[in-house]
Amino acid sequence: MKRTVICAIALGVLLISCAPEGPDYTGYADPFIGTENGGNCHPSACAPFGNTQVGPQTRSWGWSYCGGYLNKDTEIEGFIHNAINGTGVPDLGDVLMLPFCKGLETFKSGFDKEGEEASPGFYKVYLTDAGVRAEMSATAHAAIHSFKYDQPGDARLLIDFQNGLVKEERLVTTHIVDSGQSLDDEYHISGWARSNVWVDRCYYYEIEFDHPVVSKEVLPLRDPKEKAPRWVLGLDLGTDSTLVAKISVSPAGIEGAKRNIEAEIPGWDLDKVRKRTSREWNKFLSLIEIEGTEEQMDIFYTTMYHLFTQPANIADNGDKPLYSTLSLWDTYRATHPLYTLIAPGYVDDMVESMLDIFDRQGCLPIWNLWGIDNYCMIGNHAVPVIVDAYLKGFRGFDAERAYEAIRKTLTSPLWKTDWSLYDKYGYFPFDFIPKESVSRTLECCYDDWCAAQMAKALGHGEDYEFFMKRSEYWKNLFDPSTGLVRGKDSDGNWRTPFKPFYISHEAAAGGDYTEGNAWQYTWHVQHDIPALIEALGGEEAFCTKLDSLFRFDPYKDGGMYSGHLGGQIGQYVHGNEPSHHVAYLYALAGRPDKTEDVIADIFRTQYFDAPYGFCGNDDCGQMSAWYIFSTLGFYPVNPCGGEYVLGVPQVGKAVVHLGGRRILVIEKKGSGSHVKEISFNGEPVEGHIIAHKEISRGGRLVFTMGD
Repeated sequence: MKRTVICAIALGVLLISCAPEGPDYTGYADPFIGTENGGNCHPSACAPFGNTQVGPQTRSWGWSYCGGYLNKDTEIEGFIHNAINGTGVPDLGDVLMLPFCKGLETFKSGFDKEGEEASPGFYKVYLTDAGVRAEMSATAHAAIHSFKYDQPGDARLLIDFQNGLVKEERLVTTHIVDSGQSLDDEYHISGWARSNVWVDRCYYYEIEFDHPVVSKEVLPLRDPKEKAPRWVLGLDLGTDSTLVAKISVSPAGIEGAKRNIEAEIPGWDLDKVRKRTSREWNKFLSLIEIEGTEEQMDIFYTTMYHLFTQPANIADNGDKPLYSTLSLWDTYRATHPLYTLIAPGYVDDMVESMLDIFDRQGCLPIWNLWGIDNYCMIGNHAVPVIVDAYLKGFRGFDAERAYEAIRKTLTSPLWKTDWSLYDKYGYFPFDFIPKESVSRTLECCYDDWCAAQMAKALGHGEDYEFFMKRSEYWKNLFDPSTGLVRGKDSDGNWRTPFKPFYISHEAAAGGDYTEGNAWQYTWHVQHDIPALIEALGGEEAFCTKLDSLFRFDPYKDGGMYSGHLGGQIGQYVHGNEPSHHVAYLYALAGRPDKTEDVIADIFRTQYFDAPYGFCGNDDCGQMSAWYIFSTLGFYPVNPCGGEYVLGVPQVGKAVVHLGGRRILVIEKKGSGSHVKEISFNGEPVEGHIIAHKEISRGGRLVFTMGD
């Protein structure tokens, strides 16, 4: 799966920053990393922030197939044209194609695993049973295939319009609610479908061929409930052996899909598309240049690749950008703060997209796919993303419009936020909110703090006081006798019996926490760590408590209820996002050496240059963003406002290309296992926090190492 690194590609990143000429980092990015071990990633070809992901499907249903692919599988069912990277729920997987030579009895094929290749913007494989060599590439809104048939005279193409990625096998034949498709002429197919999986959505498509269709067989329905057909097309390749197909899937209409193909893939040259998309990827990957081992380079540039695989701009070519695939419960923590540093030219459009979504649905996005919210997860973490952008000086959106959207979102009742209970009791009581009451309270407290900062910046004094009061509600669920956050009912009684190690999950186990337990959620006070330190008895007691978190048996008292929570170091779970800031809390309590030790342990045990290389879902780039930030040596414990807690770089040198030709150089000098001193532009860094406004201006951040 390794690829040769090609040097001397001219960079120059539109809307991001300007980087010098240098190596082609696409040779390090490996899309197969994360395709095992619950990473739920897929090796599909795509463009940065693109709405098209074209690649293999090995199965269409089940939690492990959220992206439609597992690296260990031995058969391919066909090639799909969109997917979600590293999530815990499946959807998309539209319009499956399987090329084959006449005589294939089952509509799937074994494949040459050793010859399978994937790189940013490209995928290829030889289908051994089907007798076809398949290659594919993608632009932002369209895909191109090249199918080379061993027996051109028997060339066939299955198009499964019923296909989609679904949660359970029983939904394979029922998730399409309605559809229509047409063979417009011997070279063109168009159609639409309504699918109801994670979201209830419509999609539209245009398919074009460079050789004519000479026959169409409509296969029998597998289930009377199916609402879309499967066609087997016969093709006349003449003296050629290769069929080239182009496709675009649009959320807006068939005309938009046609326009996407015309604008982005006007010809039939797949190699030209591949090279263009690869160059575009290299512009993004080159935003951070590191010097490390081959393994470090592979993992780092794969995480950079995952970082920019989404959000997806689902707007058709030429239309106002609309960013969706917003897994905000995950990505507010590090992914979006990282965009403000290395992709600032996209931040305003992302915020504008969130405001446009608010205008349509009456609240800011929570988990938005295909422009539609599934309301999955808790809190509303579009709030910290928008406020963070404003506090960092982004002004490409109307600040008052943004604040009004925040205020209404945090005061208007939604499915998982009954504000009347929240404000009456100062928390969500578990007798009224039987699932996730503690986690919902803490997550909402953080959003409230963020809202207060924007209210203050815009001069809304009463709102500032209101939201700041709310931001302290976490204290009402902090139990001094256990030193943990704990469920409380409407009469003020603690949850009894209290099981601090029991993992809660709304969908599977109920309980007071979200994909976690009391030990993991107690640290979720990202906006006021000093108050949490005080509540736990001061810095020494705080660090002792943290020590216990990392040392307890991960399965203590019925701990990890399923493999969905991976990456355990004691009760710390790196495979799930609420833990991601926790290693850096030692530094805020006067023990940066312990932060350095834990981070080194996470790098050593949770990320690998292999298909099993992620310990949990990548969750639309958040697992990757943690790795990127921590490789550089700092992390946004509070992801709103621009303070970074310093750790220790994991490579000797990194060059970060910021907006406006600014460069941040990070160096690790000397020998030893711990940081002795830190300087920025020659001046000592006091404490272990550095501000965004300093970093974003560029300069040199030096970590001097010693014993």
